[in-house]
Amino acid sequence: ADCTNNRVQKFLSQQVNGITLAGTGATGTISLNCPTGIALDADNYVFIADYFNNRIVGSGPNGFRCLVGCSTVAGSASNQLYYPSSLSFDSYGNMFVADRYNNRIQKFYVTSNIYSE
Repeated sequence: ADCTNNRVQKFLSQQVNGITLAGTGATGTISLNCPTGIALDADNYVFIADYFNNRIVGSGPNGFRCLVGCSTVAGSASNQLYYPSSLSFDSYGNMFVADRYNNRIQKFYVTSNIYSE
């Protein structure tokens, strides 16, 4: 995650230049505002903690879309985040998000139907 340049890049082995997956410089993708954490789920989809947008975005068969905090307004309700800084998955498909300014870790269950819309 490249907060300063508002993008997420993938670096292949033995390569010095990255491939922009999301954010500034990626064609037809979602805009980001200081991505700070990324994680892959069991299906190798990319999930991004979009820090200043107070949301989590994820990739799927049809590209990136917002999954949590989609209003981009910071808050403390169960569907809101306040500067999410990192995320990870467990073996059951639960996504754990470090919600920095709310001083909590949020748990979300991510199912395959989040990709269809």
